[in-house]
Amino acid sequence: MTSRTPTFKRIVLAGLLCASAGLGLAQTAPAAGPVTPGPRAEAMGRHDPAKMQARMDQRLAAFKAKLQITPAQEAAWNTFTAAVKPKPHAGMASMAATHAELDKLPTPERLDRMRALHTQRMTEMNLQMDQRADATKTFYAVLTPVQQKVFDAQFSRAAGRHGGDSKAHMGGMGHMSHMGGK
Repeated sequence: MTSRTPTFKRIVLAGLLCASAGLGLAQTAPAAGPVTPGPRAEAMGRHDPAKMQARMDQRLAAFKAKLQITPAQEAAWNTFTAAVKPKPHAGMASMAATHAELDKLPTPERLDRMRALHTQRMTEMNLQMDQRADATKTFYAVLTPVQQKVFDAQFSRAAGRHGGDSKAHMGGMGHMSHMGGK
């Protein structure tokens, strides 16, 4: 039994050393400083809505020219473009108010509220996607076969330019940021 005791003591000692080292590693690290937004968030904050609208209008005009829309198709074009343009999002003040409201709630209620807000936003997005898809199908139906090929080629290129996972998947339209542009 004496020959087992030193081995047992070594195992226990090694276990204690590992446990104490693990406790030391499990302590929280000091804060690394303020969290800064990534480059994508910073870039999104710099977008000027007026410039974005002007760019979209230019792309739609270029797409309209490529399609060679006839006077008889003009009404369908106008309905289509109105449906595919992005809807305004809640402003920063509204988002800040929502976050302030959420911060006042206890965690379980905050989680329930966040889930309800998420469900509401997803419902709105699905409705917009359905509206864009319906508008796209309606407009596509008034195009000539040649125009349909131009339309198809435009969206095929847009999907390829975005790695096949572009906003073009949203009813074929997304926010039209890829229409006629480079």
